[in-house]
Amino acid sequence: MSADQVLHFANFSTLFVCLVLKFPQIFALISAKSSRGISLKSLLLELTGFIVFLSYQSYYEYPLPTYLEYPILIAQDAILLLLVFYYNGNLSHCLLAAVLFVAGWHLLTVQKWIIDLAMSLCTFISAASKFAQLQCLWETRDAGQVSALTWGMALYTSLTRIVTTLMTTGDFQVLARFIIMLLLNGWVTATIVYYRRGGKKQE
Repeated sequence: MSADQVLHFANFSTLFVCLVLKFPQIFALISAKSSRGISLKSLLLELTGFIVFLSYQSYYEYPLPTYLEYPILIAQDAILLLLVFYYNGNLSHCLLAAVLFVAGWHLLTVQKWIIDLAMSLCTFISAASKFAQLQCLWETRDAGQVSALTWGMALYTSLTRIVTTLMTTGDFQVLARFIIMLLLNGWVTATIVYYRRGGKKQE
């Protein structure tokens, strides 16, 4: 397989996986009518990280196939947030969150230094979102409605994005972000599986 074929496979498989990445999580919430185990803080931080990353990539006109999945992920996270607010009984908070995210998104590209600073913080924001979910799992010792499949697919997309970044832009900030996300997505996935197995043994 040539380098071009590897790049095309990595880009398109990532896009395909991201088209359905959050669906298992969304269906799990709707089926259970509960957001137990889902960290609201994690979702808010993840959405912030996605918006910053998309804005950075588009601002510097990086190749579209290397970040095309982010609008899809943002839309799916918005649906997840709506469901979590609904099942937590805080649906009225949705409008405030939407206004803050839209305003923040607009402000990111007003000045070059703002988007550069935001991108330098993006890895910490995204990492914090994973730790928030881990903390929620550790505190409850129960995976609740957290989907191992969604987190497993996120693990795969982190891996493919390491490949595409190395083969295209070579941007160190972007590469470092994906390596850290790979490790943390793997950690969350393993934790979910661990608590799922523990729950089955108790049954």
